[in-house]
Amino acid sequence: MAQQPPAVTSAPAQATDDPEYRRCVTGRLRPQAVARGIPGEAFDRYMAGIAPDRSVLALLDAQPEFTTPIWDYLAGLVDDERVADGRARLDTHRELLARVSAQYGVDPETIVAVWGVESDYGRVSGKRPLLQSLSMLSCFGRRQEFFRGEFLAVLDLLHRGDLRDPGITGSWAGAFGHTQFMPTTYARIAVDGDGDGRRDLVGSIPDALASTANYLKRSGWQPGRPWGHEVKLPTGFDASLAGRTNRRPLSDWVARGVTRVDGSAIAPSDARSAIVLPAGRNGPAFLVFRNYDAIYSYNAAESYALAIALLSDRLRGGQGLTTAWPTDDPGLSRAQRRELQTLLLARGHAIGEVDGMIGTNTRRAIQAEQRRLGLSPADGRAGTRILEALRAAATTP
Repeated sequence: MAQQPPAVTSAPAQATDDPEYRRCVTGRLRPQAVARGIPGEAFDRYMAGIAPDRSVLALLDAQPEFTTPIWDYLAGLVDDERVADGRARLDTHRELLARVSAQYGVDPETIVAVWGVESDYGRVSGKRPLLQSLSMLSCFGRRQEFFRGEFLAVLDLLHRGDLRDPGITGSWAGAFGHTQFMPTTYARIAVDGDGDGRRDLVGSIPDALASTANYLKRSGWQPGRPWGHEVKLPTGFDASLAGRTNRRPLSDWVARGVTRVDGSAIAPSDARSAIVLPAGRNGPAFLVFRNYDAIYSYNAAESYALAIALLSDRLRGGQGLTTAWPTDDPGLSRAQRRELQTLLLARGHAIGEVDGMIGTNTRRAIQAEQRRLGLSPADGRAGTRILEALRAAATTP
């Protein structure tokens, strides 16, 4: 979470022995753990059976928030399935969410939106062993110092009893649990939401949701105020004025002709606000306030913050975006991705399970069909054009 992307669910590749890694673990990581008060025998017990796996290093430069077109990113994260599931969670956990909201000042819809985006409400929390990934990232690649802190934080959580399973899994970068806390964030901010004496963000939904609300509160969340609004910009608006950190008085935006897309008045909120144009001047525009910054701090990417914000709006009964993204090939929901995979299977492509996850095999199959059907570019992207083309091909005698 806060600092890293949502969980990557692919399991690590089969690893072989790696003497350089072993030297790093025993010669660098073990002494640092002992210096933090973790007994050497405890370190050895936690790391027993941990195999090196350098495949995690390639993921350092593949974060989806920065490599995926925003219309693809949001199409899969803010779809009708996630909205329906989120509303069900709001109902199931109504009393818990009311208590958490009263304690921390964060509305239930935002808390549940974080849960939905981070782990699909606990369904997808990552399959990579944390100690394996974080120890490897502590020894090789860029940001070793950062990942070393996260690795040592996992050891601390195990030693103190918050975590009990050294084989715990999460994302490649170390985020784990229902709402994907990084280990150092877990250590600082996690709370005991169910009163059992442990902060268990893996097995306890009350702990996870209360900790998420605590994180947002400590990031400056303002109770009862919106994150922002989709807005309509006046003709000739100077796009250089946009940017999350380019704050101006709300009255300045109103004076410039910025209005809500539904025509309603912009209610007084923070003294200073910003215009965000995630796809440029021709795409949706958003007027954002301080609560948007609190969401952004959870994972510092514009697309991520918008996913949380827009999903929370949908959970409140909103209808979603009014302005279309500036593309002639919109992204696909998870249901549409599963349909696409089903059509690919029917055409003989061995892509594996129909799960709505666009992995390497699915992308290769898409690329082959794009070439066969004369679609350009043949880039393996799962968009509306290839889906419609495959639908048409399936009905052609």
